[in-house]
Amino acid sequence: MQKKALVIIDIQNDITKNYKDIIDNINKAIDWAVNNNIHVIYIRHENLSAGTRTFKPNTYGAELVSDLKIVSKNIFTKYKGNALSSEEFTDFIGKNEICDFYITGADAVACVKSTCYNLRKANYSVNVLSDGITSYDKRKIDEMLRYYESKGSKIISLNDLLANHIFEAQKHG
Repeated sequence: MQKKALVIIDIQNDITKNYKDIIDNINKAIDWAVNNNIHVIYIRHENLSAGTRTFKPNTYGAELVSDLKIVSKNIFTKYKGNALSSEEFTDFIGKNEICDFYITGADAVACVKSTCYNLRKANYSVNVLSDGITSYDKRKIDEMLRYYESKGSKIISLNDLLANHIFEAQKHG
């Protein structure tokens, strides 16, 4: 396996309905990762706070959506916005020496933002798939992409990702 990972954040039943706009792109990115020997990691959010109704442990809302391709057993649960708050996730990164991340998911202004910020702060290479993220308020996505870039993440589209890998393969093939 390459020292790279595609990370799919919070594509669960309780997330914004807007995930339907990006699910095809996420599934294509999963195919890309599988074909290029790249780890595929799913991050699930669970809410332990008493007053909340979403992402409750052991509920339908906390399950990954049925139209998401599941190609690995790398499913890690977090209880805070930042995926690095999951010890199992950070252990997996360490064991597999992953240093390059490709990020997709929801919510661009919360968990995706926190994860990208903290991965960059830890000096990892972070690539955000611009057409693989969504938010409750889709008008905020462009602002979030600028924010990710300002923190050192690279912004790429699915087409660029697929085209670049074909180009890299031809260059090295």
